[in-house]
Amino acid sequence: MKMTLFYDGTCPLCVAEMDQLRHFNTQGSLRFEDITQADFSHRYPDISPSAASAILHGKLEDGTLLLGLDVTHKAWSMVGKKRWIGILRWPLIRFVADKAYLFFARNRYRISYLLTGKSRCEPCQQGTCKIERDPH
Repeated sequence: MKMTLFYDGTCPLCVAEMDQLRHFNTQGSLRFEDITQADFSHRYPDISPSAASAILHGKLEDGTLLLGLDVTHKAWSMVGKKRWIGILRWPLIRFVADKAYLFFARNRYRISYLLTGKSRCEPCQQGTCKIERDPH
């Protein structure tokens, strides 16, 4: 089984997690697609960049679409790491974890700034970013 992850390439924390996943993706089971690339909508007309910006999207090779922490859990499971993320999918914890994830997704640039000192990728910080972003 393979999965394509659709991530925000302007978010330092998002890119850092994708880089970690790339490192452990020795079997090639994950593909990585930056939703901010100019040709993204042309290559993936079925994935809305604004929807994928609001919540992480992952698509299994059979066409099944996963969202949010379900994507995170599946991706880390596929590379055999961070098994503890499975706890976030337990029924009683899932509701709270999903709400916390949505808070993170909405505020990821501010959180990135607090944790890394960078809210966006270098070109975006320098004002040369050519990516049209959803303001939400």
